[in-house]
Amino acid sequence: MADDAKPRVKVPKSAAAGEIVTIKSLISHKMESGQRKDAKGELIPRSIINRFTCDFNGVNAIDIAIDPAVSTNPYFEFDVKVDAAGEFKFTWYDDDGSVYEESKTIEIA
Repeated sequence: MADDAKPRVKVPKSAAAGEIVTIKSLISHKMESGQRKDAKGELIPRSIINRFTCDFNGVNAIDIAIDPAVSTNPYFEFDVKVDAAGEFKFTWYDDDGSVYEESKTIEIA
């Protein structure tokens, strides 16, 4: 588990019913390739975010498979149509089995 991994998301606090909103997500993560060596000459284990998902009220809004060539601190911006108030659940999956989660709510104005 990457101890310094920190997920961050930006979701509008409210939207009109049927409005399309822009969601922004970023996770601070070093994305270790598994090819570098530490000071002792031993390989540093691979630790790469390999999947990102966002669900809204239990329904998948986006599911991204991430290749090893992704940069450090992966950022995603995408649009979602909001028909009702609810909760966005964001999940990042790491090669080492770690899972990082964040949730944000949105109201209907």
